[in-house]
Amino acid sequence: MNNVVQTMKLLSDENRLRILMVLAKKELCVCQIMGVLEISQSLVSKNLHQLAAAGFLEERREGKLVYYALSKSMTSLQRSLLALLTDELKGDTIFNMDLQSLKECEEFRKKAGTCDMKTFKEFMNRKKKK
Repeated sequence: MNNVVQTMKLLSDENRLRILMVLAKKELCVCQIMGVLEISQSLVSKNLHQLAAAGFLEERREGKLVYYALSKSMTSLQRSLLALLTDELKGDTIFNMDLQSLKECEEFRKKAGTCDMKTFKEFMNRKKKK
């Protein structure tokens, strides 16, 4: 029972839930997650660490960047909860805005031809001006 309680506490945070939902769509680095969700690097990193420690995420390094994706070795509880959350959030306004932002972020990255903190700070500044 303790495992279920800890997992539910972990998923009760909106930022961690949003991070999981965008990572369910695509592997992303910290700067991309910052750009999509419009939250600080420290908040993204803190929540990624908690999700990874709980077994929801795995990471891979590419040069200086660390990319995060859903773990292939999630428990059955984690898979079930993720499926339930994905289904429940389909019509959610914030979730849909995050998906649109993810699409815009990917297009911006392709045009910029690079993936680094400077690029995504520029992406975030452009979003704020809209």
